[in-house]
Amino acid sequence: MKALYLERTDGPESVVVADVDTPVPGPGEVRVALRAASINHRELFITHGQYPGMTVPTTLGCDGAGVVDMIGDGVTGVSEGDEVVLYPARNWGPNRHAPAADFGLLGMPFAGTIAEYICVPVDNLAPKPAFMSFEEAGAMPLTALTSWRALMFKGRLEAGETLLISGVGGGVATFGLAFAVAKGANVYVTGENQDVIDRAVAMGAKGGLLYTDPDWRKQVGKLTGGIDVVLDGAPSPSFANYVRAINPGARIVIYGSTAGNEIKFNATDIFLKSASIVGSQVGDPQDFKEMLAFAEQHAIKPVIEATYPLAQAKEALLHLRDQHKFGKVVVTM
Repeated sequence: MKALYLERTDGPESVVVADVDTPVPGPGEVRVALRAASINHRELFITHGQYPGMTVPTTLGCDGAGVVDMIGDGVTGVSEGDEVVLYPARNWGPNRHAPAADFGLLGMPFAGTIAEYICVPVDNLAPKPAFMSFEEAGAMPLTALTSWRALMFKGRLEAGETLLISGVGGGVATFGLAFAVAKGANVYVTGENQDVIDRAVAMGAKGGLLYTDPDWRKQVGKLTGGIDVVLDGAPSPSFANYVRAINPGARIVIYGSTAGNEIKFNATDIFLKSASIVGSQVGDPQDFKEMLAFAEQHAIKPVIEATYPLAQAKEALLHLRDQHKFGKVVVTM
């Protein structure tokens, strides 16, 4: 089969679309003929070797949707031909609050989805939402799940509350905007340019600020009237700009560190507001089911910025690195 394959960690230019062995499902597994997958920033990090405990060679990708085409021994409740979307990880474990030690994502350390086929445990399957295309369903798993858990499980976002999304445009932030608007929250965003902010407003945000403006910290409190929840994947440069605008009892949910690991803040900004700083990563299978049900209830689809065929999957990865502005980059099989 064809797959997006990484043999050495020399950056995204080192990936290739290669012929690799077609997998066969073991006991308790099914094989899915993939129809679509999507590219995430983690694939860029992996190509540079920036992933804990990583090994190469590997097939990349953790998002996928397709059709069941082979069933392993002992599998029940699924049939060949079923249209499915994949939970993007394995081995979460019994603790809803944090994953087990052997938890991992598809595409590192487990086999990836940017390929013609993948074998996964049957519990990784969920029915593809009928109102979505394969391309739309294949763009959902990692970023939608991460966003859902951060907002709903960790951030406890409620209707009527005010949410600030720091750095709108990426997959997690874009899904967060859609989920929060459907939930009935008042959503404000920061973005790198006015076009990104305008697109967020068109999706239901009430307003936004340019994070490239050094004075945006002086404006955020007036714009929002006070923040109940923050969704932030790059807190290093942004945290100090919004922390003074949080309301008592606010929850600041951090799901990434794409702009650096260190955050500087005054402790009084947190404890005098009885605020919480909460870490969040991916989500468990229950989050995944709840997210898909909410998306179906509210007809929430991903924003797709660009689509590439599998033969051009390397170009899709480079698009994410060099051209990405808003939404998801999808690979079709």
